[in-house]
Order: sequence, then C-alpha cells, then structure tokens
Amino acid sequence: MIRSDRRSWPLAIWLALLSGYVDAIGFQQLGGYFVSFMSGNGTMLAVRLAAPHGPLAGAVAILAMLLALFVVGVLVGTLIRLALPRTGQVAVLVLVALLLGGVAVLGDWAAPAMVLAMGVTNATFERDGEVSIGVTYMTGTLVKIGQHLAQTVAGRERWGWLPYLMLWSGFLVGAGLGALAFPLWGLASLAAAVAGALVAAGAAWRLCPAA
Repeated sequence: MIRSDRRSWPLAIWLALLSGYVDAIGFQQLGGYFVSFMSGNGTMLAVRLAAPHGPLAGAVAILAMLLALFVVGVLVGTLIRLALPRTGQVAVLVLVALLLGGVAVLGDWAAPAMVLAMGVTNATFERDGEVSIGVTYMTGTLVKIGQHLAQTVAGRERWGWLPYLMLWSGFLVGAGLGALAFPLWGLASLAAAVAGALVAAGAAWRLCPAA
C-alpha cells in the first residue's frame, strides 16, 4: 500500500469498509460462514474434514462452494483488469455492485453470490498481475501494521503504519455497520453496499490514467 499512489488510499479504505459490511451480512445470512474471510472458511473446512463425527457432508459442501466462488470471483475480476488496463477498476466495481444488487433482489438462494462479489473486489488494486492492496483479508494488514511499527520504533519511519491501521479500521467499522443492519433489513441491507460500490466506481473513474 505504501508503494501505491496515495490518491488510492481513500478508495482502498472505503472498499475495506464495504467488504467488512458485506462480510458481516453474509456471516449472519449464511449461519456462520464468511463471504470475504476465506482463511476462516479454510480452517472450518479442515476442522469439518477432521471431525470424527457430526453432519459433515453439508458443511463441507458449503465451505468448498464458498472457497470456489471466491477464487472464481478473483479470476473474473483479474481477467477484467487484464482486458481493460485503463478502466478495469471501474468495470470491476460496477460488477461488484451488480452482483450485490442481484443478491438483494433475489434473496436467500442467491446469497452465495456475495462471495463471488468479494472475490471480484480483490482485483480492484493490482500491479503487474498481483494484488497491491488487499481489501477483504485483514490478517496481512495487521502484519503490515506490526512491521511498520517496528520501523517506527527503530527510527526509520514515522507514519508508515497509519494507512494500514486505517484500512483495518475501515473493515472493522464496516463489519459493525453490517452487524447492525442485517437484523433490521436482512439482505435488503445490501442496497447500501450497492450504493457504496457505485460510489467507489465513480471514484475509480476519477483516478483512471489519461488515455
């Protein structure tokens, strides 16, 4: 993130908030499964597979489907970025809005598409085919906070940890808002996420490099 254009920081923090919001809604809708935190789903899959008893088949199938959908989302988002070098960010975020809007309209049976949307979101910030800013997985962000705090303690930099803290805080705030919204409005609360993704697409358009 430090190596990225500083103009992208507000957009990254906004998308982290959006991801936290959707993750909290998905977690409640899917009964304890994540839609953006795939490390958690991977751990649960391993636990289910290792459990000596219990209703394994259903949980394993759900977790495998969620993991696959996330990877497909990243794949689709990355292909869009490769096909549209200048406006790929905008196209990715519009697709995220469409996917989340579809879930809000279609309801329960379309809920797993939230995972697809979160996978696509990860293609927003790419450099040389690699993710430059992760906006849905925060463990790496916490590692960066610790690393840059070490640099601060060593006297090599002062504020390198701050953008990572803001990114993590954005995710946390978004998750809290999603936790509050879902009991009130259910999947209709994704309408706010659709609006947020469209706002992000507008911001990305302003950041597009000149033709």
